[in-house]
Amino acid sequence: MTDHFRFTVAATDGVARTGEIRMPRGVIRTPAFMPVGTAGTVKAMYPEQVKALGADVVLGNTYHLMLRPGAERMARLGGLHAFMQWPYPILTDSGGFQVMSLSALRKLDERGVTFRSHIDGTAHALTPERSIEIQGLLGADIQMQLDECVRLPAEREAIARAMHLSLRWAERCRTAFGEQPGRALFGIVQGGDVPALRAESARALVDLDLKGYAIGGLAVGEPQATMLAMIEATEPHLPVGKPRYLMGVGTPDDIVQAVSRGIDMFDCVMPTRAGRHGMVYTRFGRMNLRNARFAEDNTPLDPESACPAAHLYTKAYLHHLVRAGEILGMMLLTWNNLSYYQDLMAGLRRAIAAGRLQDFIGETREGWARAERDRAGRDPEGPAGA
Repeated sequence: MTDHFRFTVAATDGVARTGEIRMPRGVIRTPAFMPVGTAGTVKAMYPEQVKALGADVVLGNTYHLMLRPGAERMARLGGLHAFMQWPYPILTDSGGFQVMSLSALRKLDERGVTFRSHIDGTAHALTPERSIEIQGLLGADIQMQLDECVRLPAEREAIARAMHLSLRWAERCRTAFGEQPGRALFGIVQGGDVPALRAESARALVDLDLKGYAIGGLAVGEPQATMLAMIEATEPHLPVGKPRYLMGVGTPDDIVQAVSRGIDMFDCVMPTRAGRHGMVYTRFGRMNLRNARFAEDNTPLDPESACPAAHLYTKAYLHHLVRAGEILGMMLLTWNNLSYYQDLMAGLRRAIAAGRLQDFIGETREGWARAERDRAGRDPEGPAGA
């Protein structure tokens, strides 16, 4: 392996790229989807299952882990990798988004943010320096700057204020991070739905010469077209030789569209959360296994999938487990969903390497659409692949 963090692009197709991030704990093949392990676990999955599906990296959450079990305790126990039995790369987000969305009585100022825990109401403070300290105590391989994420829609003045604050916090995070061989600090581009602010944020972050750059503040309820427009406004200002990470995204269609616009890394709770609520993603689109029409469907989710959850169990059985509230149903559907997401990423990597990305995207979306036409008028869950 390597003692350093190194990103290389192996092939391109338009602005889409495939390559790899080499780190002491392993290689991350890009484009990459990172399963979300918020509190030290990818919900309903064993770590070895997650790795076997093709995941090279998982995501942990600073906010949740600082509250429980606590960063200092985690360090005493050997760090997050040993704690959750995942010896491969881990990316931790900074905790800023969760502070804004989950915490009660929060107060934000130049220094940072103070808040009360959503668990027990205890008071906490999170500054750029403390966020980096916590991520270091967890042992994260890729650490994210603390930023302020503004929910859309918002006034331009509020978006600009948050973007400039995030830039000042990025400088403080860089200072706090210092030199950590083999680890990386990523900056986060903010700017809401204003292209000029996105460009300004990206250029300022690039001046900090960080190891990678994320696009934040999207997938917060805005239309897909807005998200894609903000990627297009940002991508030209990011260096070709460093990874680009679209935070919190998303659906399979979001991912293929973002990959074609030059994004390398993704995370989202969608495949795991959907699996726990009876929803599956497959190459035939999205299906709600709660639907009564599956009660006597004796076919598997996908007989060609390598995932046992997809090819061994019938839809009728999975429907029964979901309706009965059985834990096994959550486990099997999550297993299927993460398998599909990793298969999709592998397909994107192969397509880019072969110079046929647009053909692959067209074939993939047609598979979703064809299945949707076959189910027309029968399923309530919405468009396939959405």
